[in-house]
Amino acid sequence: MHGTAWTLFADAALAAAVARTWPEEPDAGAGSQPGALRDRLGLSTDGEPAEALLVERRAALQMSLDGDSAFATLVGNAALNPAEAEALALCAAIDADVRRQRLVGWLQDDLALARPGLDLLARLLGNESPGAVTVGPSSGLARAALVDVADHGPWGARSVGVESSVLWALAGEASPDPELPAGTSFLAADESAGITQAPLVFVTGPDRMKRRRHAAAATAGARFVVTTQPADERAWGAVVREATIRGAGIIIECDSDLSLAGRRWIERATHLPCAVSSIHEVSVDSLPDRPWAEHYVAGRDATPEEWAAQFPELDQHTHRLTSDQLSVVAEISSNIDSGLEGAVRRLSSGPIDRMARRVRPRYAWTDLVLDDDRGGQLRELVARYRNSQIVYDDWGFPAVPSAGLIAMFSGDPGTGKTMSAEVLAGELGLDLFVVDLAAVVSKYIGETEKNLEEIFSAAAVGNQVLFFDEADSLFGKRTEVSDARDRYANLEVSYLLQRLEIFEGLVVLATNFSNNIDSAFLRRIDISIDFVQPEEPQREELWRRSFPANAPLADDVDPAELAAAYELSGGSIRKASLYAAFLAAEAGEHISRHQISLAVDREYQKLGRLRPGKRIGR
Repeated sequence: MHGTAWTLFADAALAAAVARTWPEEPDAGAGSQPGALRDRLGLSTDGEPAEALLVERRAALQMSLDGDSAFATLVGNAALNPAEAEALALCAAIDADVRRQRLVGWLQDDLALARPGLDLLARLLGNESPGAVTVGPSSGLARAALVDVADHGPWGARSVGVESSVLWALAGEASPDPELPAGTSFLAADESAGITQAPLVFVTGPDRMKRRRHAAAATAGARFVVTTQPADERAWGAVVREATIRGAGIIIECDSDLSLAGRRWIERATHLPCAVSSIHEVSVDSLPDRPWAEHYVAGRDATPEEWAAQFPELDQHTHRLTSDQLSVVAEISSNIDSGLEGAVRRLSSGPIDRMARRVRPRYAWTDLVLDDDRGGQLRELVARYRNSQIVYDDWGFPAVPSAGLIAMFSGDPGTGKTMSAEVLAGELGLDLFVVDLAAVVSKYIGETEKNLEEIFSAAAVGNQVLFFDEADSLFGKRTEVSDARDRYANLEVSYLLQRLEIFEGLVVLATNFSNNIDSAFLRRIDISIDFVQPEEPQREELWRRSFPANAPLADDVDPAELAAAYELSGGSIRKASLYAAFLAAEAGEHISRHQISLAVDREYQKLGRLRPGKRIGR
């Protein structure tokens, strides 16, 4: 950085200040006087008056600002006026060189003062400059967070320095400022978007990545520093400074309204294009006092073009991911080499695992034994989920109240409700989360709703299948309020109804008592399938499948005979088969009609049902 127009100007300003302070220098042979320090710095005027040299170098500095040097680029990015550019040159040159700092100490009669105070800065700049105003609160240097003015002590003695990231940039080091908020990234705008641009833009919508891309296209800038809302003044300054150094705009992603510091920084940093991205509209009270434009970005699901950009090797996929989720999944996949399925599974793990049991589907269509009507309804459910983007996004059907899908499976225990939910998840390539009611329901007011919110939010990541078994315990009918417990129970049901209204994924409610479900939920249910006890042909197939290929069956076991004799559900048939297997293993025999008959008797006893008059094997 030595020998550049801005450092030569700074040296001339220091030499002139020395000449004004000591117009007739004493003998500097001992090397202890300011004049000797000036000479060792190369500040000798070679016979030319110091003031004349300052005028010459000031003109050279201003001419250099039309070039493409690092200093000229920074001045242009920050939109500094000539006087502010001179103040930056002085402060940066002093901060960059210990010898200049020693001279500054001499000029302030205190060698410990390595940085110029506001008073000395004004004297160095000369009478024709605004002086300390060049670094004042409304200056371009303060607006761009390039300088740091001490906030304590007498005003004239308050030191002025340059932020270290500015000096690194002038030295050619392009690393991001370490004070930037965690997760800060950099983005180039899509110049082909064809959107009218504005200096300040507010973008709202449900998906973060769609908002981000739209903000970059709608804001008057070619590249952007993208960050969450900074937590304090220092972090805000780091963001503005980084954007200024890079000649970029700023995209602030908020979960809430702009803070007071954020509003103030956006109002001041008029040299930067800025966008604020949030799910909900920023309240009027926190809007900056600058002209702004507002945009809403609809849609959540990633487009086929976005999928092709992130996973070009995929011909098709079953996951409904938002643009934001897709970008995270792509990053996970590249970092852990897990492929799409593993990355989606990893994305949705975390809090939901504490309150729901993750089931990685094991069953397929061939494992289900259902009549044609119910099997067809399940396939229609799969088709509806797969084609929702075509119907809602491409064809324009309204997704009212949301694009989510809610199914209710009702029927007696053991009729295939849980297995069917697992088959659905497997066919769609999703995980099934079976909600643990014991972990969700709390006796403390508000805790149940909080737990449910965690489950729905986590399941929305990757659109996993949520399965509520014994759903009537959560989705039961609201009652007349007779005490506080009734009121809070009704609140939980009302909250669930509202949460289902906005859930974008697939929810399956399984119940043995569909009449106990609140009517408001029944209205919201998209597909209802009533699972009934299997007929004789289905029971024969269930008996046949209940014995593995390696199971030692006796010759007297006939699935058709068992199906005709016992009216049992599929779950009961599996349990009876297993019970008979243990009886046979203990006896050291093949599984016979006798052991199956005894196992069936035990199943009837457990169910509290009368045994059929006709028995086999007894």
